[in-house]
Amino acid sequence: MFLFAFCLTAAEVKLGKPLTLASPLPVSKLLAEPEPYVGKTVQVKGKVTEVCQMAGCWTNLVDPGTNVMIRVKVNDGEIVFPKDAVGKTAIAEGVLKKFTLTHEQALARARHEAEEQGRKFNPASVKGGATIYQIQGSGAVLLD
Repeated sequence: MFLFAFCLTAAEVKLGKPLTLASPLPVSKLLAEPEPYVGKTVQVKGKVTEVCQMAGCWTNLVDPGTNVMIRVKVNDGEIVFPKDAVGKTAIAEGVLKKFTLTHEQALARARHEAEEQGRKFNPASVKGGATIYQIQGSGAVLLD
């Protein structure tokens, strides 16, 4: 029994500051009505689908039931999301931020993301401006 409990603890990786909220919101619920949460600390749980391959400074979490995604961005060096976290479940906490981008800003962001991930970039894929919500992460726990 003791060995089993040890294995569960060993699989958990804590990053950054300790989590402070009691339980996570589903990503889909947060993004269905994000405005009340803007500027406030939130906690979400999801599957890691991408990690910044250059510096580990962001990760995308997807709500497994709905495939709704949110990015958790951290200041460089405060937390480094491991590149092998893709496919694992994570709980992340931080302040929800809202960004309203012009077409030019959305284009630059998409180009930068493609470069970071080593993907080809098609400027025609960016149709206009965008409103983006992301979490300015302070802490996270990788669960498996």
